[in-house]
Amino acid sequence: MVIARPILWECRRLSILDQTLLPGQVSYIHLDSLGAVWEAIKKLRVRGAPAIGICAAFGVIVGIEEEDAPDTEAAMAAIREGVEYLSTSRPTAVNLFWALARMRTVAEAAYAEGLTLEAFEARLEAEAQAIHDEELASCLAIGAYGEALIQDGDGVLTHCNAGGLATIDYGTALAPMVKAHEAGKRIAVYADETRPLLQGARLTAWELMQRGIDVTLICDNMAAQVMREGKIQLVIVGADRIAANGDAANKIGTYGVALIAKAHGVPFYVAAPSSTFDLELASGEAIPIEQRGAEEVTHGFGKATAPDGVKVYNPAFDVTPAELIAGIITERGILRPPYAQSIREQLKG
Repeated sequence: MVIARPILWECRRLSILDQTLLPGQVSYIHLDSLGAVWEAIKKLRVRGAPAIGICAAFGVIVGIEEEDAPDTEAAMAAIREGVEYLSTSRPTAVNLFWALARMRTVAEAAYAEGLTLEAFEARLEAEAQAIHDEELASCLAIGAYGEALIQDGDGVLTHCNAGGLATIDYGTALAPMVKAHEAGKRIAVYADETRPLLQGARLTAWELMQRGIDVTLICDNMAAQVMREGKIQLVIVGADRIAANGDAANKIGTYGVALIAKAHGVPFYVAAPSSTFDLELASGEAIPIEQRGAEEVTHGFGKATAPDGVKVYNPAFDVTPAELIAGIITERGILRPPYAQSIREQLKG
C-alpha cells in the first residue's frame, strides 16, 4: 500500500501534494520560488501544523536557490528575508515559526563559522531534513503511545485532518488509529466533515479509506447524536498550537466537540509532537486565531450557498481549554493533568 506523501524534497527541489484538489485528484506541484511556498501554505495546498513547518524549512532553501546567491553573505541575506516573509503566511500553527527559527539559527551559526557556500547550503539542507525526520519519528511514537488507549471494538471520533497528509506518514491524531488497525483491533472511526473547507470529508475519510480502516463520515452537527447513541468511546484530535497550561488550538469546531464529549462522559484526547507546544504562551487566550476569507463560507468550492452581501465571521481555529482534555499524546508519552506541571516536566526537562 502506497500512501501519498504531502511533501517531497528530491534533487534540491520542493514538491507538495496539492491538498485543495483531494480527493478527486492526486497532483503534485513544484514550489520553485519563495512566493510559491508562501502561497501554498496560505492557500492550504499544504496544511497541518507539522507539514507546514517542514514545508517552510525546505522553503528557506528554495529562497536561496531563487536568489542564486553568489556567496554566503548573499545567501544569509536571502534566508533572513525568506524567514520573515514565510512567517506571514499563517498565524496559528506554531510549527511554522518553530521550523523557521531553527533554520535561521543554524544559518547564523554556519555563517559565523565562515563556511563555503556549498557547505553552508549543505548544513541548511541537513537541518531541514532533520526536521522532517524528527516529525516522522514523533508520529510513530505518538501512534505507539496512543494505540494503547484504543480497545478492540472502540469507536473513535476525530475532527479535521491530522493524518499523514498533515504531517508525515502516520500523522498525529490518526497515528493511534492506524497503529490500532495494524495491531488487528477492530475499530470504527467517525470523521467530522469539518466545515467550511471539509478537511474531514475530503482528506481524513480519503486517507483512512486508503489504509483500509473502517471510517464513517458525519456532518459536524451530528457528533452529539452519534455520542448519545453510544458509538463513540474516545475522541482524538490534533493541534496547531498548545499553550503552557495545556489549552490547545485546533481547527474550528474542535472546542464544540470537546464540550459534547464532556457532556457524554467520552474522553477527549489531543495528539501533537513537542514542536506544537508554545511554552512562551501561558494560556490559550494568547494564541492568535487566523481569520479567513468570507468566500470560504458563502461560496464553498465555488458555489454560492449564502445571499450576496451577508456578513460572515470565519475564524479558522478555536481553543479547547485544558480542563476538557483527558490527555495529550506526545512522542514522549501521554501527558495528564495538571498540564502546567506535566508539560514543564516532559518538555523542558
